[in-house]
Amino acid sequence: MTLTRLLRCKKLKILNKKQWLEDYYTSTTRVQSQAFSSSTSECTITFSNGRQMNISTGKYARMADGCSVASAGDTSVMVTAVSKSRASSSLSFVPLIVDYRQKAAAAGRIPTNFLKRELGPTENEILTSRLIDRSLRPLFPNRYNFETQIVCNMLAIDGVNKPDVLSINGASAALALSDIPWNGPVGAVRLGIVDNEVIINPTRREIQQSSLDLIVTGAQQKLVVMLEGSADNILEQDLRKAVKVGVKECQSIIQGIQNLQNSVGKQKRTLDPPTELPQDVVESIKSLSEMKLREIFSDYKHDKASRDHAVNSLRNEVIETMKSSYSDLDLALTAETFLQFEKDVLRSLMFERECRCDGRNFDELRDISCQVDLFKPLHGSAMFQRGQTQVLCTVTLDSPDSALKMDTISTLATGIKEKNFFLHYEFPSYATNETGRTGPLGRREIGHGALAERGLRSVIPKDYPFAIRLTSEVLESNGSSSMASVCGGSLALMDAGVPLSSSVAGVAMGLITKYGEESKQIEDYRVLTDILGLEDFMGDMDFKIAGTKKGITALQADIKIPGIPLKILMESIEKAVEAKSQILGIMSGVISVPRSAKKDNMPVTEALDIPVHQRGKLLGVGGLNIKKIFLQTGVHINSNDDEKFSLFAPNQEAMNEAKDMINQLIKQEREPTLDFGGIYSAKIVEIRDIGVMVTLYPSMKPALLSNTQLDQRKIDHPSVLGFEVGQEIQVKYFGRDPVSGNMRISRKVLQTTNFVAKNLNKS
Repeated sequence: MTLTRLLRCKKLKILNKKQWLEDYYTSTTRVQSQAFSSSTSECTITFSNGRQMNISTGKYARMADGCSVASAGDTSVMVTAVSKSRASSSLSFVPLIVDYRQKAAAAGRIPTNFLKRELGPTENEILTSRLIDRSLRPLFPNRYNFETQIVCNMLAIDGVNKPDVLSINGASAALALSDIPWNGPVGAVRLGIVDNEVIINPTRREIQQSSLDLIVTGAQQKLVVMLEGSADNILEQDLRKAVKVGVKECQSIIQGIQNLQNSVGKQKRTLDPPTELPQDVVESIKSLSEMKLREIFSDYKHDKASRDHAVNSLRNEVIETMKSSYSDLDLALTAETFLQFEKDVLRSLMFERECRCDGRNFDELRDISCQVDLFKPLHGSAMFQRGQTQVLCTVTLDSPDSALKMDTISTLATGIKEKNFFLHYEFPSYATNETGRTGPLGRREIGHGALAERGLRSVIPKDYPFAIRLTSEVLESNGSSSMASVCGGSLALMDAGVPLSSSVAGVAMGLITKYGEESKQIEDYRVLTDILGLEDFMGDMDFKIAGTKKGITALQADIKIPGIPLKILMESIEKAVEAKSQILGIMSGVISVPRSAKKDNMPVTEALDIPVHQRGKLLGVGGLNIKKIFLQTGVHINSNDDEKFSLFAPNQEAMNEAKDMINQLIKQEREPTLDFGGIYSAKIVEIRDIGVMVTLYPSMKPALLSNTQLDQRKIDHPSVLGFEVGQEIQVKYFGRDPVSGNMRISRKVLQTTNFVAKNLNKS
């Protein structure tokens, strides 16, 4: 913000202009002293398989608080980090914004939209931004409330090395090199499994052959900060092996960034201690709330609504009491202090009583109920209820033309041109008894839908003849709605008769930890199976795993503390696999195999073989006949690679109607059998520059007798031979061309035959 705009800002009061001016000059002086002060520095990280990644700084964007360029092969991403020097109002979360943008210029392309420029973020950009955010957020200091923005700018992409992992490492380096307080660095690697071997940072082509696509973000001391991936139903032990390898490889990245930080990194800012309430006020809030909070969280009869109502009522009561006792009370800090007591009481009760606020054991599932075939007009539908989380899933089958087309840059980055199966996740505000806007989906909805889609994609046949749209609408939510979408989606797909290779279920795992005051290490912990929304909000981890009875298809770990040891992660995976098997057993009691009997409204597809010489009748001029059939019946007619046609109809009745129309188009009188090599009388119906059009029988479509086949002599126009329309000439028949289907006839060969016969008679 410029000095002029600061002075003109209507929201500034005269009394605080002085403070704003001081902040402005302080930040300006800091930028001027840091800009252009360092030369280009870089480090190269070599992984165990010989592949390398380069991180450099000091050349670009030197006015940002931190900047780095991460490169692998010919793919490069520039990441900048900027944090405001003035704190925002008291917040209970880190005000971090991550923006990842794919530039068409980085791939040597021009955007395909009307304006020919980058517009709003694509789905792939949003998912990558969330991936980077979850890798960085846990390592910010507690109560850090300075607005911070990470911008990832794709400079170049080679179509071989994917830029998302480079962006995580570039963001880690930018924050580490900046003066922004951050407890990093972290490192991230991608892992694949090809021929039972774990591959570090596989190329795009190797990923397409891999049974695993996993991203691991790790911190120092081999702590896991973030996991995200999809798999082709891999075994649990293969996942464990890949995670261990990934965390080990992350250490070399962390070491490289630390070396760079030690040589050219900026000194971290000194933060003023956060504003605290006076100790007597804190003790008063504790005395008013602690015992009542223990009573609320010990009452196992509470559900989400009643528990939230009780806690909210207690909070309002405490604040009103404190307002009457302290005239200058900071209400925001009071509410934040109450929230901290609420969190402490909930967590301590779990350690004390070895059970949760709803009375369940740590590894116990909530009550589950399922139902399929809810609405007859739908191709497939299912309802999945787990506790107070309820999801309605519906399946729509359509023509392959309805497949989701990817934008050019996302295709280059991911290798996916179109998706024949896609899942759309919706989370309306009424699901949590709230009001809110309806409109474009937020980042959260897009992220949850993508995770559920990855969990189901591997069990759907790749050669399935229909495009599949699965919608998941959350009707009630009290935790783990994305994994409920996996369960409900699997049921709905089987109800639609989609031949899944296996049922899929998902579960969310949680964690609460207890840190030692002196060691600052995890001294005790509890892993929670099938977490509530409250346990997600107050806990330290949200680890989602989806898979079949045999293996794992997708996972995502959102860790809220600065990393967890591998031991805790492996225990979480083991308990998640056990819970997943229990859920699959409940689901199989409702529907265990895909529905074999087709519903009346199910779409159908057929192959149609049309002779080459009749395809023109089917297509019509400019495809007019195909368009007419589609408008009247809704049937799609497509040409396949094997030169055959495929028909897609929304139901069997529409298919029958379309086939009748096709039969009428190609219907013709019975064609007489013509002998190969036979001589026939042909009638000239049209004279053209390139030859004459003739018919061999009345109902025949005119065939071309070209100038080259009219006479032994070379002629440029049929008129030199004196031909007229209606004249009959003798021709010889040589069958049909196998490619075009046109008749092959000749007059010239008959002249050659007559010429030879005359010479023989003379001799």
